[in-house]
Amino acid sequence: MAQPVPHPDQMYIEGLAENNSAIIQSIYKKFVPKVIHYIRTNSGDEDQAQDVVQEVLIVLFDQAKAKKLTLTCPFDAYFFLLCKRRWLNELKKTSNKGVTLDEDFISNKEATDDMAAQTELFESQQHLFDMMFQKLGEKCQEVLKLSFALKSMEEVAQKLNVTYGYVRKKKSLCTGQLTQWIQESSQFTTLK
Repeated sequence: MAQPVPHPDQMYIEGLAENNSAIIQSIYKKFVPKVIHYIRTNSGDEDQAQDVVQEVLIVLFDQAKAKKLTLTCPFDAYFFLLCKRRWLNELKKTSNKGVTLDEDFISNKEATDDMAAQTELFESQQHLFDMMFQKLGEKCQEVLKLSFALKSMEEVAQKLNVTYGYVRKKKSLCTGQLTQWIQESSQFTTLK
């Protein structure tokens, strides 16, 4: 299967991954007002809108950092759809307030819907991973965090002041336990 061709707006995703303040300011200036307007006209206020924006940007940052996000549609439509879905889910959870759908904001583009679904799947997978990671013991968490952050297992062993053999074995056991818990989770089958 061919790699998707990145949309020119991929620069926003790359900017988020690099924590580029100019790109982030541009996102806030160009795209956030539309989200705030939508949420305010759908039973929300400015603070709630800012919370939704923050939550979505964090997910996009995580996904971009993991190099699992190639934008195939305009950033505006994608970002708005993610914020809209998150807000509608919040409304469903908290009340039975009516929701006004402004047809100007609804995106029927398949690529945007696909991108939003991928991001929501990524967020769910990340949540499951984080939940199971927290079940691991302190030593396992420390070994895995360092192995994610450092370039080599030799560096991890040095940092922990243990042997290379110990840290490799410990990482293998911890990764195995984490994988087992994730696969045994009832959420796992829905997130494949």
